[in-house]
Amino acid sequence: MAKNTMGTRLPRKLEHKMAIMGEQIKLARLRRNLSIAQVADRATCSTLTVSRIEKGSPTVSIGIYARVLYALQLDDDLLLIAKEDTLGRTLQDLSLKHRQRASKK
Repeated sequence: MAKNTMGTRLPRKLEHKMAIMGEQIKLARLRRNLSIAQVADRATCSTLTVSRIEKGSPTVSIGIYARVLYALQLDDDLLLIAKEDTLGRTLQDLSLKHRQRASKK
C-alpha cells in the first residue's frame, strides 16, 4: 500500500525554502506584468495551482513548477538544481583510491 504523504509536513528549513522559491516566482511574474490567470493559461494549469506555487506549497508537482517556469521563460533555472554538489564531490574525492608506487630498490 502506498504511503499517503499529503498529511506529512516538510521540515521547517524546507518549508522556508519553498516559500522563498514561491516568492521569487511571484516576483518574476510581477516583473513581467503578468496576471496569475495569464501564467496559468500559458502553463496549462489552474489559477489556484499558480497561487499555490507562489505560496510555496509542497503539494504541487515538479512538472507544474517546470511549466510555470517555462511560461515565465525561466526554465533554464531548472538546470541549476543540484549543479554544485560540493558534499558529493568531497565524498567522491575521499573514496578515490590513491595509487602507491613500488619502493625503489
